[in-house]
Amino acid sequence: MFCFGEYLMYKGSNTYHINSIQTIEIFYNIRTDLEKLKYAVHINKIVQDVTQENQNCYNILQLLLNTLYAISETDKNLDLILSIFKLRLLCIMGFSPKIEKCVNCNEKEDLVYFSLKDNGFKCKICGKQDTSAITMSESTINAIKYCVSAPAKKIYSFLLKNDALEEFKLITRLYFNEKLEKEYKLEELF
Repeated sequence: MFCFGEYLMYKGSNTYHINSIQTIEIFYNIRTDLEKLKYAVHINKIVQDVTQENQNCYNILQLLLNTLYAISETDKNLDLILSIFKLRLLCIMGFSPKIEKCVNCNEKEDLVYFSLKDNGFKCKICGKQDTSAITMSESTINAIKYCVSAPAKKIYSFLLKNDALEEFKLITRLYFNEKLEKEYKLEELF
């Protein structure tokens, strides 16, 4: 299931048939750790839901491969990896949050709220008036900005401490579920 390779296929009357395979990466460590496997399966399910056969999904494939690599080859917090994946996937799909200025008044200072309703950052004044706005720490603000703008290969090159991680997880989970109009939950494999 988690094997990236080059596949030579031909189209039959109703389906594709595999003629040959050359393995590029097998993400072996995912197979040896049930917790890593659970997160990888969850991410794979999301990708299957948002893509279609014969669709050009290069950016999503690149994100998926970078994510599987981070799960397999690093000891990063799996919730952090999942949250980064969700936010970056939304950006690829056209749901990038507005992060440069307040989505309401265009103020560029004191952006300390994330508005689920208005898809981005809000200043202190506008955020207090928005019931869907979530207060953010400086670390969470920087994490969101980084996820939106970082090069694909460096997307997983930061860490968050406990409180900021919880904020980041909450914001990405709520934003992701709202934009995809579906609640994704990590399920137990066994």
